[in-house]
Amino acid sequence: MATKYIYELKLKVRDYECDLQGIVNNANYQHYLEHTRHEFLTSVGVSFAELHRQGVDPVVARITMAFKTPLRSGDEFLSKLYLRKEGIKYVFYQDIYRASDEKLVLKSTVETVCVTNGRLSDSALFDEIFAPYLEGQA
Repeated sequence: MATKYIYELKLKVRDYECDLQGIVNNANYQHYLEHTRHEFLTSVGVSFAELHRQGVDPVVARITMAFKTPLRSGDEFLSKLYLRKEGIKYVFYQDIYRASDEKLVLKSTVETVCVTNGRLSDSALFDEIFAPYLEGQA
């Protein structure tokens, strides 16, 4: 089955994100992934700050990352995602590709849950917002 990405963000590696080996430090990939999810949410009209004011906090429950090819300073890359719903979790499948040759850099899975007024809960709001992106899921 072909991957059906629903969002893509182009970014560029900054010098300070690299370690002594001249490659992006592993911890920075989490920043790239989070920034991509936040930009995706913004693109569908969701404000993290407004959600928090309403007592709704989407949070990361688990992240897995498989590093395939390193990025270096100045590299442009594409951070892509699609998502699925599994019970009360929204699972973001996020992959990063180097822009110059479309080589896979990182494969990741980010499991998120919603905490509403301090309690783990399902989110009717996210069910509604994400419905167009989840069509056809079994």
